[in-house]
Amino acid sequence: MASLPKELGLQGRVMATSVLPYSSTFPDLQADPRNGSVAAAAHSNLALQKLGGRLRINSKFKLRQRLGSNNSDRSHGFGERLGANPSLASSALCGAGKSRVTMMQTSRTSEPFDLDGDSAAEIVETSVNWFSAFWRFTRPHTIIGSGLGVTSVSLLAMESISDLNLKFVVGLLKAVIPALCMNVYIVGLNQLYDIEIDKVNKPNLPLASGEFSVATGIALVTTFAVASVAMGVYVGSPPLLWALLVSLVLGTAYSADMPFLRWKRSALAAASCILAVRAVVVQLGFYLHMQVSVLGRPAVLSKPLLFATGFMCFFSIVIALAKDIPDVEGDKVYGIRSFSVRLGQKRVFWMCVALLETAYIAAIVTGLTAPTLASKVITCLGHAMLGGVLWERSQSVDLKSRPAITSWYMFIWKLFYAEYFLIPFMR
Repeated sequence: MASLPKELGLQGRVMATSVLPYSSTFPDLQADPRNGSVAAAAHSNLALQKLGGRLRINSKFKLRQRLGSNNSDRSHGFGERLGANPSLASSALCGAGKSRVTMMQTSRTSEPFDLDGDSAAEIVETSVNWFSAFWRFTRPHTIIGSGLGVTSVSLLAMESISDLNLKFVVGLLKAVIPALCMNVYIVGLNQLYDIEIDKVNKPNLPLASGEFSVATGIALVTTFAVASVAMGVYVGSPPLLWALLVSLVLGTAYSADMPFLRWKRSALAAASCILAVRAVVVQLGFYLHMQVSVLGRPAVLSKPLLFATGFMCFFSIVIALAKDIPDVEGDKVYGIRSFSVRLGQKRVFWMCVALLETAYIAAIVTGLTAPTLASKVITCLGHAMLGGVLWERSQSVDLKSRPAITSWYMFIWKLFYAEYFLIPFMR
């Protein structure tokens, strides 16, 4: 057996001795006596891995990093210097041995599948990216609109503050959650059938960008549709289940490329679908769920409910028209005959503004007939402000700029949200 330098110390000599039987693995190192210390260090690493068994040895403790090398070339050069300087090699080997032994001792108390920092960071980054794509897949502006709409119309069923109790809140949640699930189904199905169109019009959507596969999209759409209907059946409220099923049918008819379906190809049929869901199903279905199934009262269509339904008819038509204004380029390519394609962006844009301003004027007139002063002030002043903001904002839109039109369309959704805050005061 080759003699070992005394500078190795007791621990270094024991470790080097334990690896000498494996010296045949590194014949190129063994052939040159100058590489003896380097071979001992390399073999000690192998022996310690065998002694450690299944314990995880972090790659950061490799001898190359211990010696301060940043690349293989520097490592090789430093190895030659080690062979020429036995005391330096002995010091490096002893230091590496101490690090390995310490790692073996501490690893017994650590988690067996502990991840290093890089792996944990990758998992976090992957998760964040997936949820970001999923959030875009849900079309957040429609999710917010559906949540506010169901909540606002549910509040119309209240006759006094005493109705706002735990039973009311639970009944509201039983309506909001399946409604949001159905919303995800509808917008997700539309993305599945519009992948090629969205590559032109909305390339940031996860299916169009390739972040989600078609199989992932199908799985998500199916899951949310089944979950929504299942919750509707479980709750046992006929108005709620009716609202969910009608939304399912109309959402499918709007997007699915099947015989007699794909209604979005027709501007009139597309607008009718959106109007039916946003203006009629949401207002009547969820109101009756709260009025009849939760509060146990007769099915009475109140004046505030009729106002909300009428106003949202205007708003739904505007949304149906405005959503296609930025998408003219892709719609022309794929044969979608929207009003913006047929009539032009500028004409449809000002049609939307005129319809909304008409709706705001009608709301102000209706607000003047409110029974209380507070309702009159809030509804009249609120709608006057919204109408003024709409007019001011519309004057500054560059109709030749797609980002400007898209920004204006998202502004319309903000007006939509604001209206649902005003509707409960229409009493």
